[in-house]
Amino acid sequence: MPPSTSQDLDLAHRDTRRTVQLDDYTRFLDRERIERIYEKAEALQHLHVVHVNSTFYGGGVAELLDDLTLLMNNVGITTGWRVIQGAPDFFSITKKMHNALQGGSINLTDLKKKHYEDIVYKNAVRTHLDRHNMVVVHDPQPLPLIQHYHRNGPWIWQCHVDLSAPDRELWRYLQSFIEHYDGVVVSLDAYKQSLDTPQRTITPAIDPFAIKNKELSEAEINERLAHYDIPRDQPLVVQISRFDRWKDPEGVIEAFKKAHEEVDATLVLLGNVATDDPEGKEVYESLLDEETERIRILSVEDTALVNALQRRAAVVLQKSLREGFGLTVTEAMWKGSAVIGGNVGGIRHQIEDGENGFLVDSIDEAAERIVELIRNPGLRETLGMKARTTVRERFLLPHMLEDYLDLFGGFETLYRLND
Repeated sequence: MPPSTSQDLDLAHRDTRRTVQLDDYTRFLDRERIERIYEKAEALQHLHVVHVNSTFYGGGVAELLDDLTLLMNNVGITTGWRVIQGAPDFFSITKKMHNALQGGSINLTDLKKKHYEDIVYKNAVRTHLDRHNMVVVHDPQPLPLIQHYHRNGPWIWQCHVDLSAPDRELWRYLQSFIEHYDGVVVSLDAYKQSLDTPQRTITPAIDPFAIKNKELSEAEINERLAHYDIPRDQPLVVQISRFDRWKDPEGVIEAFKKAHEEVDATLVLLGNVATDDPEGKEVYESLLDEETERIRILSVEDTALVNALQRRAAVVLQKSLREGFGLTVTEAMWKGSAVIGGNVGGIRHQIEDGENGFLVDSIDEAAERIVELIRNPGLRETLGMKARTTVRERFLLPHMLEDYLDLFGGFETLYRLND
């Protein structure tokens, strides 16, 4: 296919009826890679793929699927997206599962198991997945769906959380469903478990053309910050993530307070509350007493504000205690920001300490790095340039798309004679 011109790309971004095309990525990736992806996709045109998760918005998985499913369709693979439904008590159980998979504790009673499985069964009745010949199920919420279908092709379970130390009782329970799948996908090699089911690693990626990641002018940045009355007279320290204990918002505030004793700055904690995360509202409200003129805590759905904050910030934090991958880190790195990340999970896979950002293990370390970066604009610029290069080379959406194509193309067809 012919490469797109810059004029084509500009028109694409003005035409809201046009989705991002693989060819648009020629401004970031070499033509050889683009053509290789087209060739792999051409061999898979017979597929009818569906992705299933638990929410259309809020959190990295929903954002990934929003972009990935469109790009899969663009390269000729018919791809859909389904979301399971449930009452708050269902998502309360699955949130506890999410926490326990990342090392937390859980009281997994028979009653909770029954409710979890009953809600998934109800979703199976009204979600007709047996019409697809490739099904990708994301995270624990819809996991048991597989036992309710006559399969028309491979089923894949993809887990996006940090599986390095899961609660063993929960894992044994979930494994009874996982082993029915034909493949398992994790975000890092370190998350692979002892399973009979084959496992692959696919690292997440971002769409640089999305509102959250596209280039913004200084006027556009100023407009968004002014709209939310965010001070612009001092350097901004920013953390953007769901309101989740694993993201350690309390630790971020404490680190900022320590740093603020030495440097002038404003902290902005921006997050959202995903529909499948009933703890989010509680975490958000628990932080509000910390608000001051120099500590802003916002819960809004505004991707342009996310973009503006990450571009204007002197420091972007993602001080997670557990992190499956951490796309907010990827997004900030793409914008050339200086990022301080918790030394955990997928953040370590993105940040090389001292080269393209900093990794920290404590509140005190985070505070020290905040002070260092605010005082040293040259260091911020150097780290940010290297960070953007890292994302361009490893974490843009076509990289993930190609990994999926390799996964889909890796299944063997078995012909067996029935007795």
